[in-house]
Amino acid sequence: MKQSQFLIQGLAAVAVTCGTARALSATLTMVPMQGGMVMPMVSYRSVDSRLHVMVPGEAPQLTPLLVSHPGDAFDPVDPWYDALDPARGGLSFSRRYGFVMDATTEPLPADSAMWIRRLEGSPELGFYRYSASDPKAWEPIFGTDGSPTAWQWNGMMFHPGVTAMPGAESLSATFEVYLANATTGEELPGTGTGPMLLNWTNVSDGRPVLGIAMRVVIDWPEDGQSYVLESADALPSANWTTVATEPVRIGDRPSVVLEAAAATRFFRLRPVP
Repeated sequence: MKQSQFLIQGLAAVAVTCGTARALSATLTMVPMQGGMVMPMVSYRSVDSRLHVMVPGEAPQLTPLLVSHPGDAFDPVDPWYDALDPARGGLSFSRRYGFVMDATTEPLPADSAMWIRRLEGSPELGFYRYSASDPKAWEPIFGTDGSPTAWQWNGMMFHPGVTAMPGAESLSATFEVYLANATTGEELPGTGTGPMLLNWTNVSDGRPVLGIAMRVVIDWPEDGQSYVLESADALPSANWTTVATEPVRIGDRPSVVLEAAAATRFFRLRPVP
């Protein structure tokens, strides 16, 4: 039986962002908080030698700039531009959660320092140390982009930037605040707040969601002969089956587009008399 050579190509679709025409109203040089402050309040109590936290019940909303500030853009020189500007990453974001020390706290033990650690959470979330003062900062923290999951906190009010792809899902992350030796960084056992759950809602930016998929494309040169594409699970095989997918033309070649699982199969062309 005559068999022709064939070419198998794996196609990976690329994630792209649909652009929207918009009139520029203002260039933002800082990251909006996206609403009022929601403050987890931390305190130290000598009676049990540990930190405590009171977490508000409100869930901040992650909102893309297209929704919160239609027509505005971030300054391209700022470090958060690539992540947040609608012309670039266009992520939803919020800075509403702010860690703060309770006014009733007792002084920390001597030679101790506070650390905030992310224990777990929705993988879609990104966390950043933000500063609008020179030198401006948009630094990955809490495990984002391979950063350490723990970050030393000096007790001053701290509003991290939180991001996600725009969407309708609810997201969450679990944190704790604990004490460590100020010199060695070694955690002091039994001093932590225990897990505290922070929640966010999320907002779509109104642009259509684009599908991303892996495909296998089998194509062959057109030579005037008609062929049937067949496949088998292994070689050699006595059980070749016809591929039911009809060929389409990609460029100047007949092509069959299959799901990624087809990459584990074997294919041949059988001439049709």
